[in-house]
Amino acid sequence: MVKQELQGLNGDEAVAYATKQVNPDVVAAYPITPQTIIVERYSEYVADGEVDSEFVAVESEHSAMSCSVGASAAGARAFTATASAGLALMWEIVYIASSLRLPIVMALANRALSGPINIHNDHSDGMGARDTGWIQIYCENSQEVYDASIQAWRIAEHLKIQLPVMVCLDGFTLSHTMENVKTLMDTDVQKFVGTRPFIEVEGHMGKGELRLNPDMPLTMGPLDLQDFYFEHKMHQVEALNEALEYIKEIDDEYEELSGRRYDYVEPYRMEDAEVALIGMGSMVGTIKYVVDELREEGVKAGMVKLRLFRPFPSEYIKKAIGSVPIIGVMEKCISFGAPASPLMEEIMTAYYADKEKPMLANFVVGLGGKDVSPAMIREAYSSLIKANENGKVEKFMTYIGVRGE
Repeated sequence: MVKQELQGLNGDEAVAYATKQVNPDVVAAYPITPQTIIVERYSEYVADGEVDSEFVAVESEHSAMSCSVGASAAGARAFTATASAGLALMWEIVYIASSLRLPIVMALANRALSGPINIHNDHSDGMGARDTGWIQIYCENSQEVYDASIQAWRIAEHLKIQLPVMVCLDGFTLSHTMENVKTLMDTDVQKFVGTRPFIEVEGHMGKGELRLNPDMPLTMGPLDLQDFYFEHKMHQVEALNEALEYIKEIDDEYEELSGRRYDYVEPYRMEDAEVALIGMGSMVGTIKYVVDELREEGVKAGMVKLRLFRPFPSEYIKKAIGSVPIIGVMEKCISFGAPASPLMEEIMTAYYADKEKPMLANFVVGLGGKDVSPAMIREAYSSLIKANENGKVEKFMTYIGVRGE
């Protein structure tokens, strides 16, 4: 483990500091709450000469992703950040970034989508982008935000992956809350990320790197009709499926460097658990706190933290859950018109073909930044305990914390 420095950073500052240490070639910036601190702080690094990034103040989030696509396609390391409606405005180009297999890194300060207008946290923006072909990492605290913002470059640029990465942090809960963060030295970060590698291709002018280069002209993103479109989509499918193996290798290497271990799925007190919750983001810290309280009261409670949402680590989740008879899926998102929340649907699909499977109950919490309190989490566990005793989930979907519920 290398030398590290303890700093007080909020989540946005942790992203900006990690990105400064990577020193990408291009940062495309447009402000939107609660992400703005990231690009503001990075602009200060540029103005103070601490990085040599080209800082492009664009006119919209659509332009921010367009700028990132152009820069990455030309061979640059490109970074941007957004939230909520900003991600929605990027929509067209977000798909293009992954379809062109561009290793862009983007921080997403998760925030509710309008209307009514709300600037606080839930996961509706990230879940809305779950099928865009991006890798998605959800962070519990600012330390994870910092570490993921470094690891993301190695993941995105891996020659067997070559896909963009979203580092997701809960708006305000993490983005604006100061925490102790252990930071690496600049030289160690730069050694870890190295230089951007390129796939070698052969064109009509010989062999070269897969990037836009006037000395070796090639076309990226041409018209792709029914003759080859499907096949090119399958390349993305294969890359995401294979990414699970390579992300684990990068996690292992980062542990050797930093001493901090990250897994796709992190079980907590699950060895003998009889009831458990699974969730993502900042609320899992509160769930752990409640699990400890319940254990002291004699309740065999456990929890599973999901860190990697895309690619979805189905087998890792099932291994972490083990033989627990009932699982509650707790999520900060509604999938309107669907039978369950997005994470719940993924987990139901993972278990669909299995003969042995736990009972499942769905809990939606924290929309629009409503605090996910220990009392709310206890309510979910109480419901699971009752269902486990009765051998049946009476209420499949529960909205916790809503007036009148």
